[in-house]
Amino acid sequence: MRSGKQNGFTLIELMITTVIVAILASIAYPSYTQYIVRANRSAAQAQMMDIANRQQQFLLASRAYASKTTLEASGYAPPSTVSAKYNYDIAVGTATVPSFTITFTPTGTQAADGNLTLNSEGVKTPTTKW
Repeated sequence: MRSGKQNGFTLIELMITTVIVAILASIAYPSYTQYIVRANRSAAQAQMMDIANRQQQFLLASRAYASKTTLEASGYAPPSTVSAKYNYDIAVGTATVPSFTITFTPTGTQAADGNLTLNSEGVKTPTTKW
């Protein structure tokens, strides 16, 4: 027989540690996923502002706003980080006063976030997400 002290952890100590880690993970994971959704939304909003800038430049040069196909033909392509999470569309108004509306529609894991829109007057919707 051995006499002396044995080193190591007991099963109870390991189970308590596992429970504590599980509790911390269950609290942290939802916060992390919301952070990712907000970060993706911010990237999409930055691209919307870039498109609006390009639209203003196109208006000065052509006296009309560019459609999505015209914009893409001029060399614009959204970054892969945004295009993986959002599809976009540009609606150009046909009235006397030129106008446009940019709509970003989320896809995949971002889909629950809802659409983002920006028009030629600078109106951003939904206001709670800007």
